[in-house]
Amino acid sequence: VQLQASGGGLVQPGGSLRLSCVASGFTLERYALGWFRQARGEGRDGVACIESNSTSNGNTYYADSVKGRFTISRDNAKNTVYLQLNSLKFEDTAVYYCATDLQGDCGGSYYYTALFDHSGQGTQVTVSS
Repeated sequence: VQLQASGGGLVQPGGSLRLSCVASGFTLERYALGWFRQARGEGRDGVACIESNSTSNGNTYYADSVKGRFTISRDNAKNTVYLQLNSLKFEDTAVYYCATDLQGDCGGSYYYTALFDHSGQGTQVTVSS
């Protein structure tokens, strides 16, 4: 299982970024995949999760802090999951990681993303004026 996140950068408050996570070593279509973030000196926080459409219901889940601003989506043909970040705030600054537990569902919440067994190198998002 390999997950490679990219797309982070430096952005002003109110700006947008799109993060990508390319999966390899497993069939992405069958599994849920999520994003968690970790700010400097802090623990992991689940951000969003998207279920498999083929082995589960394709539901999406978001942390309250990002609901309405972030959107998770998947392109199984490209083995890629995306996280669109809009209306970014200072407190969104963190390293963002994609992760999977090789299950079809998210366990009913975004929360468990931070506990998934498999994650790759993260991508830094910095919101600063």
